[in-house]
Amino acid sequence: MVLSGNEVKSINSGHMSLVGSYVVLKGGEVWLINANVAPYQPKNTPKDYAPTRSRKLLLKKKEIQYLFGKSQERGLTLIPLRVYSNKGKIKIEFAVARGKKKADKKELIKKRETRKEVERELKMRG
Repeated sequence: MVLSGNEVKSINSGHMSLVGSYVVLKGGEVWLINANVAPYQPKNTPKDYAPTRSRKLLLKKKEIQYLFGKSQERGLTLIPLRVYSNKGKIKIEFAVARGKKKADKKELIKKRETRKEVERELKMRG
C-alpha cells in the first residue's frame, strides 16, 4: 500500500478503519477506496491531509490480472477484511465476494420482521 509517513505510524498504532471501504481496479492498478486512516498526531497533521483518500495497493502483475478476471464476473466485488503489519510492511487482506441480490435482501427483511413480531408477542405475554 502506498502511504505517507504519518499514515504508517497511525496504522501501526491501530488507527485505521475499513468500515465502508472497498477495492477497485482502475487502469491496471488496484485502489483501496474510502478507508479511514486517522491522523497520527491531530495537531501536527498537514493541512491537505485527507483521512479517506484513495490509496494505491501494490500487487504483482499476475495477482492484478487474476483479480481483474474475477471482478469481470457478474456480481463479484473486492472487500477488505483486515490490515496487518508483516516485517515492517503494512498489508491488507481482502476477499472476492458476491453481492446480495434483491430477492435475498427482501427475504432477509421478512425474516427480521417476523423475528421482531415474535419477540413482541413473547414480551406481551410474559
